Amino acid sequence: MSEETEISETTDPNETLALLQEEEWRALPAHFSRLSGIAPLSTRQARLWALTLEARQIPCRVEALGSGWQLLVPADDFALALDELQHFEEENLHWPPPLPPAAPETDNLLVTLSVLFLVAIFHNLIQLDLAPFHLTTSDWISRGNADAWAIRDGEWWRAVTALTLHADGLHLLGNLTIGGFFIVFLCRTLGSGLAWSLILASGTIGNLINAWMQSPRHQSVGASTAVFGAVGLLAAINLVHDRQRLRRRWYLPLAAALALLALLGSEGQNTDIGAHLFGFVVGIGLGLLTGYLLTKNDRPGPWLNFLLALASMALVGSAWWAALHFSGG
Repeated sequence: MSEETEISETTDPNETLALLQEEEWRALPAHFSRLSGIAPLSTRQARLWALTLEARQIPCRVEALGSGWQLLVPADDFALALDELQHFEEENLHWPPPLPPAAPETDNLLVTLSVLFLVAIFHNLIQLDLAPFHLTTSDWISRGNADAWAIRDGEWWRAVTALTLHADGLHLLGNLTIGGFFIVFLCRTLGSGLAWSLILASGTIGNLINAWMQSPRHQSVGASTAVFGAVGLLAAINLVHDRQRLRRRWYLPLAAALALLALLGSEGQNTDIGAHLFGFVVGIGLGLLTGYLLTKNDRPGPWLNFLLALASMALVGSAWWAALHFSGG
């Protein structure tokens, strides 16, 4: 009597078919180093392996095994499936990659707040009409605002001086509150000198671009161009620093910054949307460049930060000197 006949005589036909089918499938081992003995797979491992085999068009099925699962493949495909899964495990041995080390932060809160405080003092001195240089409040604004026609005519310094002027106390408070939040984080990440020089560059270049894109009659004041430059800088630097971890979600820091720009930078009757947008775009560009350079080099040391801060103050001072001597009132 043959073995097949014996099975049919002692077993229900449905059970016979099930046994024959079971003989055509082999369970894959949970550990490739031990091909003998079957151990249960975790739910995650079973799903990943099944998806891997399906992508390679290797038939498979998942069945419960004790407290876990087992993955079965046709006996003829067992060696191929084993080889594919071994390659998959080797390629993903160190995935996900470890998080990049956190950038060291500099405790310079006092310096940052002091600069913001100086901006507020300058605004108050202008409002008090204490007559320095025999100028009234309106004189300071007329000589220092971002007048598009004057900037096109060569008065580049207005792109700088306009960042230090504000229409009123509420305008000043909004920029100091919102901008201060992002500037503090940026200064901690880069150091005060580098951070403030980049913020000033973003605001200045943003105002220059805005002057050429707006009507010649366009005029504006306020630090908001530099504030949104800081937002762009922070988003771009975080993007470069976390690019390996984000991978396909690389756009998240930029998306968050754009949402903030849309939320805070496009509301209000006197809002200069162009200045906000161009400051933000310039900040993105400078942030990407800075982030790339920081991956190749260390952050500036104390002396370089000091020189950058000195250069920023010199630029603002020389811009106001030019405004008071050469600007048309």
